[in-house]
Amino acid sequence: IQMIARAARSGLQFTPKQLFQHQTIAELAEVVGTTRKVEANQGVVTGMVPLTPIQQWFFQENLPDPHYFNQSILLHVTLDLKAEVLEKAVGHLLVHHDSLRLQFVKEKEHWQQRNTKPDQPTPVEIVDLSKLTAEEQVTALKEKEAEQQASLDLSSGLLLGVTWFQCGQDHSDYLLLVIHHLAVDGISWRILLEDLGTLYQQIDRGEEIQLPLKTTAFQDWSNQLVNYAASQKLATELSYWLSQGQVNQPELPVDYPGDPAEQENKAIASTAKVSIALAEELTRALLQDVPSVYNTRINDVLLTALVQSFGGWTGQPSLLIDLEGHGREDLFEDVDLSRTVGWFTTLFPVQLTLESLEDPGEALKSIKEQLRRIPKGGIGYGVLRYLHQDSDIKQQLAALKPAPVSFNYLGQLERMLSTSTGLGVIKELKSEQSPRSYRSHLLGVSGFVSEGKLEMTFAYSDRIHKKSTIEGLAHGFIQALETLITHCQRPDTGGYTPSDFSASNLNQKQLDKLMSRMNKRKRR
Repeated sequence: IQMIARAARSGLQFTPKQLFQHQTIAELAEVVGTTRKVEANQGVVTGMVPLTPIQQWFFQENLPDPHYFNQSILLHVTLDLKAEVLEKAVGHLLVHHDSLRLQFVKEKEHWQQRNTKPDQPTPVEIVDLSKLTAEEQVTALKEKEAEQQASLDLSSGLLLGVTWFQCGQDHSDYLLLVIHHLAVDGISWRILLEDLGTLYQQIDRGEEIQLPLKTTAFQDWSNQLVNYAASQKLATELSYWLSQGQVNQPELPVDYPGDPAEQENKAIASTAKVSIALAEELTRALLQDVPSVYNTRINDVLLTALVQSFGGWTGQPSLLIDLEGHGREDLFEDVDLSRTVGWFTTLFPVQLTLESLEDPGEALKSIKEQLRRIPKGGIGYGVLRYLHQDSDIKQQLAALKPAPVSFNYLGQLERMLSTSTGLGVIKELKSEQSPRSYRSHLLGVSGFVSEGKLEMTFAYSDRIHKKSTIEGLAHGFIQALETLITHCQRPDTGGYTPSDFSASNLNQKQLDKLMSRMNKRKRR
């Protein structure tokens, strides 16, 4: 998505599908410009916006403080900021990116979403910390950040807060940006930070305001999903999604008595975390060497290790997981989301099963094939469950057994942290929600690569599990991952799976037999 957005700035048009189909510069050059350029609304977008599946999921969680569910970034400022310029830059950002002006109002039992006009005061606050000691500044900054995190207002459309901390001549200033998750995701942050830096520089130099052209409005994307919900193409996915969670398996083991579903056991206040890292050299191998052996993606490997580690803990060969995806799927020819800000995340259940937990190659190929069977990146599940007009379909999907585990691989964090903001260096990127909220899953597993190492975090409730239990699970995951990486580094390993030849209709046994014949002929 980032490559497509940057190429578009230079007048080069291609789609995500073309990028994956033509994986060399020479091949891509032949198809650049062959697709119809998407015409997006370049004006200020206002009016009603249907709730997307992930937004409906959020409101159905019925959190006690829905206004406090944010993402934030703290910038270490490297410029001599000017208040007037900063306020103007933020104001132009609100005009250009319509999702920052979303408003949410609950009418009777249903939440409504609309795009408002850019007529509100610019949400920039200046906090002078210059007379405090360095230690006092840290304390004051944290206190003000906590206040800012709780200050957003869904009903008024105040989804963005910007705070400039002035720390004096001997200390660097900080800039805090807090945005409600309903209006932003990881990809959106890169767009916003680059645009904010561009706007500040242009205004400061007295230049004409000129940002890259808008891509498809979030409002238009949402309307497209509503139409897609009624399509026959999507209806064919229903049987797949109804099959997830059908495996009869016991609940995950718990260490303490009590119902894990009770709110007090799901409270954010009871959340504890265990983090563990993969060695730098093994991380490099995971990212660079492993994918070509079985034509895999990093999620294939991570989820194989996850199923194996849970299998070692529970004794069960199957695990029901809610997977998170970026959600900007290439569904429509007349849609381009490469520079669209909003919350596009998909969340969908997948039942992953390993007949054998021992053979690393067979396990990896099996999980890879199960993941390849997920239709269109998983976006159809949410569209069917939340947007379909047939209430029976919605109820069938809602009645499926909920996944006890969520999984989200966030990618290589350095790429996000190295985003050129034009204002400073990203010091901190995090998600925050009200301490009165509660967790959506019994266990949450997430990971990212930072400073050359894969770091995995296992979030759990200390009212349900002991720390030692989750530490054992985390160590089991790393051991399984190391075994998979070592296996893929052997010279005699590798091979293809049926999804590599989707038009052939071969199963794994038939494909292995065919490849064996071809290898014998090569040796002759």
